[in-house]
Amino acid sequence: MTLKHSLLAGLLTLCTSLTVMAATDINGVKVEDNITLAGSKLQLNGAGIRYKAIFKVYVGELHTTQKVSSLDELIAAPGPKRLSMTFLREIEAGPFGKLLTRGVEDNVPKNEMSKLVPGLIRMGDIFTVNKALMPGDVIHLDWIPGTGMVVTAKGKVQGEPFKEPEFFKAIMSIWFGPSPADFKLKEALLGQK
Repeated sequence: MTLKHSLLAGLLTLCTSLTVMAATDINGVKVEDNITLAGSKLQLNGAGIRYKAIFKVYVGELHTTQKVSSLDELIAAPGPKRLSMTFLREIEAGPFGKLLTRGVEDNVPKNEMSKLVPGLIRMGDIFTVNKALMPGDVIHLDWIPGTGMVVTAKGKVQGEPFKEPEFFKAIMSIWFGPSPADFKLKEALLGQK
């Protein structure tokens, strides 16, 4: 191998390493390539930053057992799934809960909303109790087959699981539905960016 080829190979290796390193840190938040949830190994499907106007709100991460590129694929994928939000700025939790409800309303047919109201009220209560989300606070929305959707905020499980798969799909539609809260974040979470 010539010196030129050796240098080129070394440069290529360095660039590849830098790309991998950049993918594991987003705005100071360490994003894990693999996690374990309910005894299953999950892989990072995608991650990105949620913006509200010019403000960075949180880093979102989606971990699944297999790559998915749509809401339907996410719901159909076997095993557990995790959507995480690591907050980058302080926000009031109550209004955040209301935004989740609005996100569901924007993505779910009106004739299906009545079935979701009890779950949406519970979700709103979870965020009202938590008052504020501070930089570094993490929320996990975990779908665990046979258990339901488990909400963890600030390291604590928030009440009983939401058992209905339809409710989990409605909540996931906030990020992955036809009218997501942030189209660029949707693309990033689905690994399309």
